[in-house]
Amino acid sequence: MPSPLFSPYTLGGVQLPNRLVMAPMTRNRAGADGVPTDSMTTYYAQRAGAGLIVTEGTQPSAAGQGYPNTPGIHTAEQAVAWRRVTDAVHEQGGRIYLQLMHAGRISHPSLQPDGALPVAPSAVRPAGQVVTTEGLQDFVEPRALTTDEVEAVVQEFAAAATLAVDQGGFDGVEVHGANGYLPHQFLAEGTNQRTDRYGGSAENRARFLVEATTAVAEAVGAERVGVRLSPANSFNDIVEHETEDVYAAVVARLQPLELAYLHVVEGPPGVTEQIRAAWSGTVVVNPAFSLATTPDNLDALLADGRADLAAVGRAFLANPDLVARLEVGADLNAADENSFYGGTDTGYIDYPTLDQVA
Repeated sequence: MPSPLFSPYTLGGVQLPNRLVMAPMTRNRAGADGVPTDSMTTYYAQRAGAGLIVTEGTQPSAAGQGYPNTPGIHTAEQAVAWRRVTDAVHEQGGRIYLQLMHAGRISHPSLQPDGALPVAPSAVRPAGQVVTTEGLQDFVEPRALTTDEVEAVVQEFAAAATLAVDQGGFDGVEVHGANGYLPHQFLAEGTNQRTDRYGGSAENRARFLVEATTAVAEAVGAERVGVRLSPANSFNDIVEHETEDVYAAVVARLQPLELAYLHVVEGPPGVTEQIRAAWSGTVVVNPAFSLATTPDNLDALLADGRADLAAVGRAFLANPDLVARLEVGADLNAADENSFYGGTDTGYIDYPTLDQVA
């Protein structure tokens, strides 16, 4: 029986040659001004064999930056540099979405315009430390966005999506609603203590993500938009206990938009299954670390109905020709964790392909 992993799939009118998605991974290789580099062009073009590439998280505004040397999509210069990336991927026959990521409170004044406080739904300081250009520093208490400012951030997402598609040449965009960044901060009761229409009930806490996604869909077309969720994920000091209610509200309000996909970082089985059952469109599942990256495991993920597409991170990081390797059952390169975040081209664009080691 043919492997479903290597079968084609139509996503938002775009034909994917296989069902492997390169998951978004922060690599910190952009310039200090958020402009993508030539090395980033090479990196993504090398991995164009993926059914779909979703880029690293990219800030829709200067205030959205959470780490050093992450790319942006809020200036013309950034868009022009991203166009070099997308052109290179398309020349190799690939398809690429840009992930829009606003870090919210997961930032530091040294990374913010004019040294301002990071913004968040509420003034709740994260536990731990953040990476800055001066090394690790303690998180600070963020500033709570006013209601008008929340509405302005929604429009920043829409403007960034327009820039990404119209000038950056992306096939679509993914709204990052996961992993403890700004939209997730609104979803979780531990970080959202608001009393306006963006806080309180599960429906109200879902409002920001839904409004941002709606604005993005209206700007570039819903068939070009995906959303990433990570139910019950405690990353970045997230506390959420009303998981089923919150994600039921999110899915119910996103469903009518007819988006390209939902991208779910697999969480508690009950919640993941609830999302799958409630969503009539395409579901991309990132099993994170619960599955080894083998054709059998990924086929099972697709065959049992948990996912339509399978998202893989580290294996794509270390294997630019991952699809070809999986098709022939070849060994995979091991990922060098020391070079994950920032650094030189070593551990970034020098992983060998099968042809190079033959």
